[in-house]
Amino acid sequence: MRMRPLKVALLGCGVVGSEVARIMTTHADDLAARIGAPVELVGIAVRRPGRVRPRVPAELITTDAMALVKSGDIDVVVEVIGGIEPVRTLITTAFEHGASVVSANKALLAADGAMLHAAAAQHNVDLYYEAAVAGAIPLIRPLRESLAGDKVNRVLGIVNGTTNFILDRMDSTGAGYSEALDEATALGYAEADPTADVEGFDAAAKAAILAGIAFHTRVTIGDVHREGLTEVTAADIASARQMGCTVKLLAICERSADGQSVTARVHPAMIPLSHPLASVREAYNAVFVEADAAGQLMFYGPGAGGTATASAVLGDLVAACRNKLANTTGAGESAYTQLPVSPMGEVVTRYHISLDVEDKPGVLAQVATVFSEHAVSIDTVRQQGKDSHNGAAGASVEGGGGRRAGDAALVVVTHRAPDAALSATVEALRKLDTVRGVASIMRVEGE
Repeated sequence: MRMRPLKVALLGCGVVGSEVARIMTTHADDLAARIGAPVELVGIAVRRPGRVRPRVPAELITTDAMALVKSGDIDVVVEVIGGIEPVRTLITTAFEHGASVVSANKALLAADGAMLHAAAAQHNVDLYYEAAVAGAIPLIRPLRESLAGDKVNRVLGIVNGTTNFILDRMDSTGAGYSEALDEATALGYAEADPTADVEGFDAAAKAAILAGIAFHTRVTIGDVHREGLTEVTAADIASARQMGCTVKLLAICERSADGQSVTARVHPAMIPLSHPLASVREAYNAVFVEADAAGQLMFYGPGAGGTATASAVLGDLVAACRNKLANTTGAGESAYTQLPVSPMGEVVTRYHISLDVEDKPGVLAQVATVFSEHAVSIDTVRQQGKDSHNGAAGASVEGGGGRRAGDAALVVVTHRAPDAALSATVEALRKLDTVRGVASIMRVEGE
């Protein structure tokens, strides 16, 4: 007995949307076999209908997205527009009219994920979003389903390809930040306005999503501590290399030692070359998951791009369609722990601090005293004299154009300490007459 086709509406037909439409058309028979019924793309909502879209059926194009999701006979809505509004209203309207939703919208999910999950549950439909984090890499479903019986303690990852490309170029070629960004832009890895990537907003949204799923608690982008990589210098890269490390922009989500709270943060950090994430090159993504029973798991692959992201979208589409046929829904939100998100000041890690100081006796003792007074233990110290102009010694003084005659570079690496204690230490160091400036502060992770 021939089953009726499952009807799909596509919102957005840019790089990702056009690939979704193409694959749905060219692989229609395979998709039908895997789902158990034909899948029919019945409408594609766009903002610019006159734009040329090769291999996308022109007769499906419409500018009325609201009418499409309100039609009442749509089984699944695929949303690849991005942004908050009008997408939030379109998705909730789709739920109200009985459609499940597959989304790649990290910004919306990181801001309003709880509301969207509640709306989906109210109308007995699905909300899937594998493509919202790390492109083609299967990550959301393993965390939400495969590790559902385990206890995840930490998620550590490179979740933005643009920033990884920039830092990789700075490390491998010695280029400065601006040069590496220009190359990333020329190759299409960076947008004309790269702010969301280089200032960490993109990674912070993904960190919020990952933390919420991993720890069964609600985490929004406002809970995520965020620092970009625009202040990372060639001197930082060189200093990391001297320590046997490299610099990566990391998204880090952790459960506290007592299990009573969680943290989520995004910032540049030095990681040892022996860590698996250190070998992630170019624009690739990788996420390292640590769980009680499963141990250490690593997920690696292309984190962006039309075809890669479309792969994740179509995986969700197959799952949503199968659920429609079975008259059921998949896993929804799990936020039973309701753990608080601790502030950044309570995060405990190691630090690499580069200081420009007067090159005279007694300076090291003064600096060590400040660290001791704030209960931050020093692991190693490296001092370079006024005639050294390589590595960390090339860093400039805050607000100035370079090191003054008679100055030296002092590089301090600490043992683990709370972020608040380190911040207080740095403020005290800035008040010392012998400290010309704090050239850089970077956390050391992954040890």
